[in-house]
Amino acid sequence: MNKLNLRYIGVIRTPFKEPSGTPIQPSGGRGVRATVEVLPEYDEGLADIEGFSHIILIYHFHLTKGPMLTVRPFMDDSAHGVFATRAPSRPNPIGISVVRLVRRDNNILRIQDVDIVDGTPLLDVKPYVPEFDPNAVVRIGWLEGKTNNIRSSKDDGRFSKP
Repeated sequence: MNKLNLRYIGVIRTPFKEPSGTPIQPSGGRGVRATVEVLPEYDEGLADIEGFSHIILIYHFHLTKGPMLTVRPFMDDSAHGVFATRAPSRPNPIGISVVRLVRRDNNILRIQDVDIVDGTPLLDVKPYVPEFDPNAVVRIGWLEGKTNNIRSSKDDGRFSKP
């Protein structure tokens, strides 16, 4: 099997010290403030990021107990294929979150609307531009009718390392 080596470019600092109790999507973490500490050698790459209201954080799910191809996601009692979910226990444990960028202080990004565990390794940052992904959502599969409680849904630890 082919391998790909990635390097962390920083760390995400949040009030959530463990997966259990962490919001399961950014909309569930609405108003939660955090910081992204980009390593100083990547500071130059943040030039002009402050012009965007939202950014996409791409990160490593470093606390998952390993890949599973079938999972019981947080918002359903039935099992689904991992690629039809946003569960963290994936063959490549990579997460994405669209968060609000409050401000930039050199290599520190002040953000809010966070659903990420403290100490999560950052892989990349991209500006969020709604016109780049203008697809009208027609279907949301098994999640139909199950997203109403997203703001109160929290991680229960089912995908975390013991």
